[in-house]
Amino acid sequence: MITEILANASDKMAKAVESAKDDFATIRTGRANPLLFQRVMIDYYGTPTQLSALASVANPEARTIVVTPYDKGALGAIEKAIRDMPNLGANPSNDGNLVRVSLPELTEERRKEYVKIVKTKAEDHRVSVRNIRRKAKDELDALKKDGLAGDDDLARAEKELDASTKTHVDQIDEALKRKEAELLEV
Repeated sequence: MITEILANASDKMAKAVESAKDDFATIRTGRANPLLFQRVMIDYYGTPTQLSALASVANPEARTIVVTPYDKGALGAIEKAIRDMPNLGANPSNDGNLVRVSLPELTEERRKEYVKIVKTKAEDHRVSVRNIRRKAKDELDALKKDGLAGDDDLARAEKELDASTKTHVDQIDEALKRKEAELLEV
């Protein structure tokens, strides 16, 4: 029972770390990257749909992204969703067949704003990992209360849970450092 709780918590923490890395990928650096549009939701005939399901996204040049929809009827909705994206600062253009997005050069001030955004996202994911730890700790305490586990086993499990929490928080911090360096690189 204890091993299941610890394994479940560790698995959820690993998913939180992957989610943090995915979130960091959506923050743009100086280059165009199709991952910037990974989480864009399009209102496609009244249904929120991810851009990747409606179009192909490519970057033919360093600061240009080309979005080619599978259904030409979605062009307007795709263009609007990209224009409304926060923290992008780009103005997409629609030529009737595809949407071309030219990303502006990043200023130092804008880079610092992105660093703040990344730090906020990192803290949100650290909190998520800590919440997973708290829930697992509550489950361990319930085992103790019900008399299903001994004090020594629970103490060892708590140490293991704390070590796992620290490892996953450190992984988020490491990803944050890499993204910060990438953002501040000129």
